Amino acid sequence: MDPLHLRSAGTSLVISFDSGEAEVVHWGADLGPALPDLAILAAPVPHSAIDARVPAALLPQASSSWRGRAALRGSRTADGVSGLDFSARLRVVTAGADGGSAVIVQSDPDAGLTVESTLKLHDGGLLEMRHTVTNDGTTPYRLDELATVLPVAPDAVELLDLTGRWCRERHPQRRAIQQGTWVRTGRHGRTGHDSSLLFAAGTAGFGNRHGKVWATHLAWSGNHEQFADTIGDGRTMIGGSELLGPAEVTLEPGGSYTTPALFAAYSDHGLDGITDAFYSWFRSRQHHVLPAASTGLPAGKPRPVVLNTWEAVYFDHNLDTLIELAESAADLGVERFVLDDGWFRGRRDDQSGLGDWYVDETLWPNGLTPLIEAVTSRGMEFGLWVEPEMVNLDSDIARAHPDWIVGPSAVQHKDGGRLPLEWRNQHIIDLVNPDAWQYIYSRIDALLRQNNISYLKWDQNRDLLEHGHAGRSSVHEQTLAAYRLFDELRKAHPGVEIESCSSGGARVDLGILERTDRIWGSDCNDALERQTIQRWTGAVVPPELVGSHIGPTTSHTTARTHDLSFRAITALFGHFGMEWDIRGVQGKDRDELKRFINLFKEHRGLLHSGRRVHADVAGDALLLHGVVTDAAEGTPVAAGTTAGLFALVSTRTSAAEEPGRIGIPGLEAARGYRVEAVFPTPEDADYVHNYTQVQPPAWLADGAVATGRFLAEVGLPMPNLNPEHALLLKFTAL
Repeated sequence: MDPLHLRSAGTSLVISFDSGEAEVVHWGADLGPALPDLAILAAPVPHSAIDARVPAALLPQASSSWRGRAALRGSRTADGVSGLDFSARLRVVTAGADGGSAVIVQSDPDAGLTVESTLKLHDGGLLEMRHTVTNDGTTPYRLDELATVLPVAPDAVELLDLTGRWCRERHPQRRAIQQGTWVRTGRHGRTGHDSSLLFAAGTAGFGNRHGKVWATHLAWSGNHEQFADTIGDGRTMIGGSELLGPAEVTLEPGGSYTTPALFAAYSDHGLDGITDAFYSWFRSRQHHVLPAASTGLPAGKPRPVVLNTWEAVYFDHNLDTLIELAESAADLGVERFVLDDGWFRGRRDDQSGLGDWYVDETLWPNGLTPLIEAVTSRGMEFGLWVEPEMVNLDSDIARAHPDWIVGPSAVQHKDGGRLPLEWRNQHIIDLVNPDAWQYIYSRIDALLRQNNISYLKWDQNRDLLEHGHAGRSSVHEQTLAAYRLFDELRKAHPGVEIESCSSGGARVDLGILERTDRIWGSDCNDALERQTIQRWTGAVVPPELVGSHIGPTTSHTTARTHDLSFRAITALFGHFGMEWDIRGVQGKDRDELKRFINLFKEHRGLLHSGRRVHADVAGDALLLHGVVTDAAEGTPVAAGTTAGLFALVSTRTSAAEEPGRIGIPGLEAARGYRVEAVFPTPEDADYVHNYTQVQPPAWLADGAVATGRFLAEVGLPMPNLNPEHALLLKFTAL
């Protein structure tokens, strides 16, 4: 059987069938249209080893003497197939490719299993893979794991993944790739604050703009594992799988299970190349939310400036106060007003009311209509906070249906049995129960039908740690039921946008992002914390999908105090908004806030369609990141166009007296550019407050002109910024 060769955007994937299995012999740099005879890749057979070459298969198997982690694990029930081996022995039945897609079917008739693998190498170089296993036998098959894996080249010697906690999501950690298995396990029942959005192997010292990188992402919102597996002969596989509980997925004869999609990207120019591949895929989707001129798809509406009421009023819902807030928001240029937690029946704090999705008649005797009309009459959309997957014990629905509360068994709550421990005073409603699912769907559907709501902020504020239905683990079915809830509500209300919030950033993955229009990156609005959170969220997720708000002067979650400009410049590089009682923002602060709102509106087309770039800056005191127009397609930007918007960010004091010259990445080498400071400028009242210097660099006051090549290779001397301050720079094409 001839090998399969998929090529796109500088990436090749080559699959050989010489061993009888589907073996990935190359995933990496583009090899061009012609391949040699792949027999030249046959490796030596060492002493004291299996007397045959062991393939690094698409589905690694113990039956082929693969000594690493097997992709498919499971067992028959006690009366299973006579003589069934410890592992399946899958061999290729059919394989074919059509353009950038391939389908490979492998089967083991003795084990009674067939696996169909689908692969698509998208135009921007992002690889999407799934496996479906079908039980062809006559008895049930208990599936333990079906993983999706890919080999990385021998020069991949470092591993980067992300970890975190509430209000400190997605922070990087590195380690050397060594023999053995590095596993990142998520048992939260949701993606988790500590989940690794990106799992990347690379050459020594790979960075933002240099080195080879092979990276994966598992598009799943439930329990999962991501891993790098290096066996004794030196080969390394990276991949991921859904983490299944005991007997959680048992396939009856004829039954099937499909893995979550594994997305994978290769780059020979560092992490920014990985980001390019993910952004290309996101922005090519038919339902993507922003203007996507480079894709040729119909333009969507620009991402509106948001005001969320949480850190403005918390649970203190008073109509007059909220109308004042709406008036203040409209005056500033806000385009979407979101009413957060506290509007529904019995909700005065976080201990009651969840599950009773009716407007509180005592707070809102005329319903939400007066507030909605006050918002929409001022030219803003109205959005509403909900948390449909959770329930408080102090709620009418919990009292009426205690059996709808998730726990270890189906009937314990009626019988007085124990409940799982509470988290933020709440439990989980069992969406696997069709009656509970229908109740939640009906209530949210009714809210949307009865009110002029354009946007839902959909929260999920706890882990699903002890999660069962009908006496067995049910995170898998709960996740699918939640997906179905999103899907059906979107189908019924196609004009309503949905934000995924999960105690901030605990459910950020491509599974939930197929069903939502935005994610809330973190509950932390502290601009210093957000610099790291947004940088690593943005490694995969485009900024137009990542909520980024200006919070109060002193952070609600860290008690740090920051200037408005630092908070605003941080928020610009996302889906911009505010979470703040802006009624009290007056005088020069109000003028400055309006200025930043107008800056976002002026540049959001670039911010939400350009390429993200990150300079490799020595040390950790300064960051330089930005967005540039994408000239990769050979269409240079026109003269006078804002071709780049960058932030120079000081996170701490530096060991050096001055920053020195820093290169500006991502601009066209031969094009000339004018660079100028957007904020602060010498005319700003607090200009001096941002710096610790007697005299600024010569170019800072009046701007400078240079080519993209000069700016990248020589760079510009940067000012001495005070810690926790930022400088916004604009590059205009000449």
